[in-house]
Amino acid sequence: MLSPLLRETCTGRLSEITWFRSAWQAGGASTGIATFELRPGRTVDAVVKLPVGPSEYRWTVGVGSCPADIDNHDGPTPRVLAAGNELGGYDLAWIVLEKLPGHPVSTTLDQPAIESLLQAAAEWYARAAKVQTLTPDDQPRREDWPELIARCRHDVKDHGIAHSQRWNDALRQIQRCLSRLTAVWDGRAINTWCHGDLHPGNAMRRTGPGGERSGRCVLIDLALVHPGHWVEDALYLERLYWGKPELLCGVKPVSAMAKCRREVGMPTDGDYTLLANVRRVLMAATVPAFLEHEGHPKYVHAALEHLEKLIPIVSR
Repeated sequence: MLSPLLRETCTGRLSEITWFRSAWQAGGASTGIATFELRPGRTVDAVVKLPVGPSEYRWTVGVGSCPADIDNHDGPTPRVLAAGNELGGYDLAWIVLEKLPGHPVSTTLDQPAIESLLQAAAEWYARAAKVQTLTPDDQPRREDWPELIARCRHDVKDHGIAHSQRWNDALRQIQRCLSRLTAVWDGRAINTWCHGDLHPGNAMRRTGPGGERSGRCVLIDLALVHPGHWVEDALYLERLYWGKPELLCGVKPVSAMAKCRREVGMPTDGDYTLLANVRRVLMAATVPAFLEHEGHPKYVHAALEHLEKLIPIVSR
């Protein structure tokens, strides 16, 4: 019903829209494909999204907007062809984006793809910092780590988790040094607009000289952007492959991300190795509390092994 209004708002540059719903969509948002006229004689394939949440709108438009006379947009997020916060008098945000070719990076995962994903994240940090400067008021949510660890000890006992005694021993050791660990983590520098959901399923590749897989990575889905430390994004990616580390193709996300940040002129100050280890311990320790989502046996066992390896290091 809103398609004619949207095409009128785009002054006739947007073609008829073919709407679809993906199997994984749970909300009320709609996505469509169309074409968009950049200028007379230059039309490109496009994706239409509406409604769009405030965070996704702010960051997608802020980082992805560029002049219509530029043909080769190479930013770390999709090019925004048109966007608005209102449609037909309704408070309804919408975006028209370039349509990227092919499939997500996760379908062709290899070392160059993972490295390109991290390079795109580093460029995202640099561009996001120019869109909105972090202020002391921009603070991430703080977790109640003592409550989570206590809950995990209870779940280990009641849910029959494999190696329950090893889990109980590890969690007891963490409780003894938890105040020190949380002080390190809560005291981290809040120095980055984190992507918040950095993984190969949320990245596409632009077509390069050698075809689709030779182009640069482009990050999609900016709904979970939040203030934080860049280590969070790197470890989010690493943690997804704890149960199958071989899928990272030898790439170490934290050190690789640090290198990428330096290459785009972003700081990596402080002892990020200690910070990363503390974060690994806190994430691994809370796995028993989220068995519904993170209960694959290989992943749970890998989390336990991370704990047993890192507790002696971070508790010194």
